Amino acid sequence: MSDRYDAVIIGAGIIGGAVGLELARKSFRTLNVDKLPAAGYGSTSNTCAIIRFHYSTAEGVAMARESYYHWLDWPKHIGAPDENGMAHYINTGCLVIREEEGGYLDKVMALLGDLNVAYDELSPAEVVELFPFIDTRRFGPPVPADDPRFGRPTGEAVAGGIYIPESGYINDPQLACHNQQRGCEAHGGRFLFNAEVVEILTRGGRTAGIKLEDGSEILAPVVVNASGPHSFKINRMAGVEEGMKIKTRALKREVCHVPSPRGLDFNTRGMMISDSDTGGYARPEVGNNLLVGSADPECDAKVWVDPDDYDQSFTEQWRTQVMRKAQRIPLLPIPEQQRGIVDLYDVADDWIPIYDVSDLPGFYLAVGTSGNQFKNAPVVGKLMAELITRVEGGQDHDNDPVQLYLRYTRRTCDIGFFSRLRELNPDSSYTVMG
Repeated sequence: MSDRYDAVIIGAGIIGGAVGLELARKSFRTLNVDKLPAAGYGSTSNTCAIIRFHYSTAEGVAMARESYYHWLDWPKHIGAPDENGMAHYINTGCLVIREEEGGYLDKVMALLGDLNVAYDELSPAEVVELFPFIDTRRFGPPVPADDPRFGRPTGEAVAGGIYIPESGYINDPQLACHNQQRGCEAHGGRFLFNAEVVEILTRGGRTAGIKLEDGSEILAPVVVNASGPHSFKINRMAGVEEGMKIKTRALKREVCHVPSPRGLDFNTRGMMISDSDTGGYARPEVGNNLLVGSADPECDAKVWVDPDDYDQSFTEQWRTQVMRKAQRIPLLPIPEQQRGIVDLYDVADDWIPIYDVSDLPGFYLAVGTSGNQFKNAPVVGKLMAELITRVEGGQDHDNDPVQLYLRYTRRTCDIGFFSRLRELNPDSSYTVMG
C-alpha cells in the first residue's frame, strides 16, 4: 500500500465512508483508516439508522430531505456493485407526538412545509383511529421510572401530532458502509483497517499526514477527522480543540430491543414514533420487534465517557426507556431479559454537527455526528468534499463560507452554519432530535 495520498480520512463509518466516496469522485487519492476490522464496525453498526425529516433547524430539515433522495435509490448513489448486496430503505412513516409546551412541532411543521415534505396533522382521536394500539393520554414531562409520578397521566390527551409518511429506516447500516467502501474503491480509494492513529503529522505549520500505532507514517496534505465518538481525542491529538467554540464528547447510549405486543404485527402496522411527551422514540425491527431509544429528557443523567474505557453493560436506563414506551403502547411487554445495544454517540455541545476547517491548515472536521446524522451521510460526503476542494484551492472558509447547492431540494447550504466557531444554536432541541 502506498504511503502517500491526497487525503486521509480517519474513520470508516457512515460519515467517514461518505467523505471518502465523494473525495474519490473528485479524483482525490483517498485512504480511509479505521482502528476496527471493517467498514461500519464502530458506532454506525449500532445505529437505529432512522430516516426522518423533523429537525428543529431549517438546515437540518434540508440536509435530511436532500439525503432522502439518495437513500431512495441507494445503488445509483453508490454507483458500483457490492458482492454483499445493497442496503435499502424501509418506509414505515413516522408519528410525531405533539407536546403542550414549547411550540416545537409548530416550528417543525413550518420547516417541513417550506421543503414540501408531506405530513398530516392529527387530533388525538385521529391518532387512535389510525393506530388503535396507541394511548393518547399525556404523561409528560418525563420522570425516572422510580419516581412516584411515573405512569400517572398528567392530562386527558396529548395535543395530537403529525404523521410524516415518507419516514423510515435503513435495514442494514453496516452494509451501507460496505457499499460506500465499494463505491469509493471503484474510484481508486483505499481502506486500511486494524490501524490506530496515534499522531497527526505536521510540516511547515500545516497537516502532513498521520502516524499509526505500528510506527508507520502515511503522508497526505489533507486529513479528515470522521472518527465518531473518538473525535475529541483526535482533535486533541491535532492540537485543534482549544480553537473550537463548539466541542464534542462521547455519550453512552442504550437502545432496547423489545417484542411487539401479542397480536400486533408491528412490522406491517407499526411506524416510527417520536414522542417527547414520554421521552423516547421507537421503530419497527425485524422479527416483529421494536427498537426503543431515548429522546434525552432533562430528567435523565448524561453519561459522558472515555470511548476507550467505559461500562458497556445495561443499566436501569434500559427499563426506564421500555416502561416509558409502554405508557404510549400499553400492551408492550417488558421482558425480564435485557436485549439491545450499548454504544456511544459523538455529541457536539448543541447537538448540531461540526463540518468545518480547523486551526491547523489541512485538518478538517466531520464530527459531532452521532444520533441524528446517519440519515444525512450522503449529503455530508458532498458537503465535506466541496469544502475541502474549495479551501485547498484558496478560499477562506471562516470569513467567506463555502456554499453547497442541493440539487434535489434546490436549496443552497451555507456550510458556515456548521462552524466550529459558532455560538450555541438557540434553535436546537439540545437533544438527539437535533
